[in-house]
Amino acid sequence: MGLIVQKFGGTSVKDRSRIFNVARIVMNTRNEGNDVVVVVSAQGDTTDDLIKKAAEITSDPSHREMDMLLATGEQISISLLAMALQELGVPSISLTGWQAGFNTDRAYTRARIKRLDTERVESELARNRVVVVAGFQGLNRSEDITTLGRGGSDTSAVALAAALHADRCQIFTDVEGVYTADPRKIPKATKLKEISFDEMLELASLGAQVLNNRSVELAKKYNVELEVISSINPVPGTIVKEESQVEGMLIKGVAKDNDVAVISVLGVPDVPGMSFKVFSLLAQKNINVDIILQSSGRDGNKDVVFTVPLGDAETALATLENNKKRFGGGEISVDKTCAKVSIVGAGMQSHSGVASTMFEALSNANINIKMISTSEIKISVIIDENDADRAVAAIHDAFIH
Repeated sequence: MGLIVQKFGGTSVKDRSRIFNVARIVMNTRNEGNDVVVVVSAQGDTTDDLIKKAAEITSDPSHREMDMLLATGEQISISLLAMALQELGVPSISLTGWQAGFNTDRAYTRARIKRLDTERVESELARNRVVVVAGFQGLNRSEDITTLGRGGSDTSAVALAAALHADRCQIFTDVEGVYTADPRKIPKATKLKEISFDEMLELASLGAQVLNNRSVELAKKYNVELEVISSINPVPGTIVKEESQVEGMLIKGVAKDNDVAVISVLGVPDVPGMSFKVFSLLAQKNINVDIILQSSGRDGNKDVVFTVPLGDAETALATLENNKKRFGGGEISVDKTCAKVSIVGAGMQSHSGVASTMFEALSNANINIKMISTSEIKISVIIDENDADRAVAAIHDAFIH
């Protein structure tokens, strides 16, 4: 007998038919002799609908009240799934995030898990019940409801798997695993049998929407073996683990991210400490900076260009404009018409010509590159957002056969 943690996203439980489909998957896993903990997201578009309801009341809701509101979506899902399991004769109980022991910090709408007390979950498992847990949510020290941010249910599932020493954590989605590109847009995309934590973390961080990057970080830290698998088609999925044994693949995937803006700070004095003055201001606003380019000095000045999440662009621009005298008072601008396209693969560490092949593919497609960033297992380029889909297709054709 093993212990399996299974996570189901919103589309997997969006209506009665899908809920019973999930219930049968869980029942079959239990009938194979496993204890099962299920983590569930809010149904379908429930979270978006709740956000719209808040917008009908105010254009600037407090983060605390948004967490109070959004947490209700998962509570609907867990209760309905527990009812469906009971209808099939499976003993089950639903637990909110805080009932399941999730304690978080005070950062409303983007909380981090500080502690996970699994006593209640283990007690229910000992009573031979399937435990259905609301993902995405927890309780802070003030006993306020908090949510974990985008993809938080993945993080909840991996955290439970780690704390319970589960044999496997299965992430059920509407695709059959991790692909070399989005199969809904690239018909030639190939499903991977397995992928390493490092490669999956890069893909998740660079725009691939199969797994949340925080969940992959957690799985890597505690060595939780993940399986990305379809909730619709009962076929083997993709295993995410410490080391991938797939040979002969130079890259594992091509990812696209439209959530990017490029900020240019021109005419910064070319003296020590100026870059610190720029980026410390953004750090104080908790704005994450990704790709950074700095020109060589000319006429005693240099230009600093970098990317930030699209949603932080206006805050970053206003912060820098309000403090521009600290770093020379030059021109500051933002470009919101960009996208980031990346390739990821551990194989590029031991092969030359990877960048050349990628740039040739973009050149042949007449796509201009604005910025470039590299690491041992990834290459990212910033291009015009209108070229992003063509870029992914061209790069995929160049590498994946």
